[in-house]
Amino acid sequence: MAQPSLNLLATSDNPDGAFPGRQPDIGDRSFFRSLQWSADGTTLFTSSSTNRICTFVLPEGLLEPRQEPVLLKAHGTLVLAEPTNAIAPCPYFALENPATQVILTASSDHPIHLRHAFPQPVTEDYPPSSPSSSSDGSQSPAPSTPTPRQPPPIASFNLIKQETEAYLPVTALIWPSPGTHFIAGTTNRLAIYDVSRPESAMSSEPLLSIATIPSTRHISKGNGIGMRGTVAALAAQIRGEADHGLIAAGTWTRHMGLYDLQRAGECVATWSVAGAATEARVGGKGVVQTVWSPCGRYLVVNERASRGLLVYDVRGTYQLLACLTGRDGVDTNQRLSCDVFPGTESAGGFEVWAGTKDGSVAVWEGVGNQAGAVEPSWKRRTHESAIGAAAIHSSGSVLATCSGSWEFIETNDSDSDSDSDSSDEGGSQLRNLKPPIVVQETSLKVWSITSGTPPDANRSSMNEGGIEA
Repeated sequence: MAQPSLNLLATSDNPDGAFPGRQPDIGDRSFFRSLQWSADGTTLFTSSSTNRICTFVLPEGLLEPRQEPVLLKAHGTLVLAEPTNAIAPCPYFALENPATQVILTASSDHPIHLRHAFPQPVTEDYPPSSPSSSSDGSQSPAPSTPTPRQPPPIASFNLIKQETEAYLPVTALIWPSPGTHFIAGTTNRLAIYDVSRPESAMSSEPLLSIATIPSTRHISKGNGIGMRGTVAALAAQIRGEADHGLIAAGTWTRHMGLYDLQRAGECVATWSVAGAATEARVGGKGVVQTVWSPCGRYLVVNERASRGLLVYDVRGTYQLLACLTGRDGVDTNQRLSCDVFPGTESAGGFEVWAGTKDGSVAVWEGVGNQAGAVEPSWKRRTHESAIGAAAIHSSGSVLATCSGSWEFIETNDSDSDSDSDSSDEGGSQLRNLKPPIVVQETSLKVWSITSGTPPDANRSSMNEGGIEA
């Protein structure tokens, strides 16, 4: 099969939208961490390292030929008080219907919030205005500077530990179709919430709470019963119209579990991926993503610090079918997300698209038809730093990628000592400074996927777009 070509359509290097993030003196700046397509395929949702959620609406004529790529600008920006581990856009999002333009966010030490994807900032006077004296001696208020403030959330959903009344960390979120319920993952537990009721009747407490181990104090918690650990990845199996199928949950402790929500969250199976990853020699430090194949027969397990993706056959055996190797993720703890798409008639199976640490997109074709170690069918260099997420449009003709990561620059102690103050106090302060943190490159890019071209023409187009084979 001829390798397709990627043509750059649109780009943005601003992960913070309308509200820039904190810019410390040591050189830190924000970068893109993740991205997701909206249900109607018109919008991209991104999260940044400075707690910003941006909503990018793509232009209608995106696929029209042009000399330069479109510069994308965020149409909506959410500023969260704390870092977020997960976001979940509305599964029936439609750009022509404002009532559907909402998104779930989960921040540390806060409830789960349902927010507008295009918030209208509220202005307030901050800091408080101080009075000033006029020519006649009377006091008049000083002019104030309007400061943007986020509107309150539409609704809040609590996930609280009853013994301490502390908010449990929400580390995974999915809001599957048809959108009447959403599922949150935390330590040793799944929580299901009902969002089908009107706002006035919506409950903030979980409709159903599913413990992934028998008890945190029971001896059986350490004897292989259940799935112990923090749930960091969730995926819903699609078996038909408005049918969730099974929920696949993965933990930082490298365990997997399948749960049937139509049977009150009954646990169908649990297993560890550590043995399979060791046998395949791909490494791994905890599950960060689970993805069902389009047919619902296979499950792709994505681990942090791994050089491959594990593919399981869930049709009764739950055995490792294949390992998608060739991804350079061993030396980084950053999330490198992947996506799936139905395969072509010639290749069969399905396709897996994943970002790599060196800024390339790796593609495996015919997944499900091959066993053992499977090398990528092809790769393309699309960024200059690690690709945190690669997502395929539902049409299969457009790819969205985002890149960015922190890098530490070591300073020379001898240079610091020579430039330091002669006093011991000044020298000790410089020696205690942490190495500067910088972001070499971060960007959001949208590509068109076209059929393969002759080698010379393909090489020319890649050079013009700043991409290397």
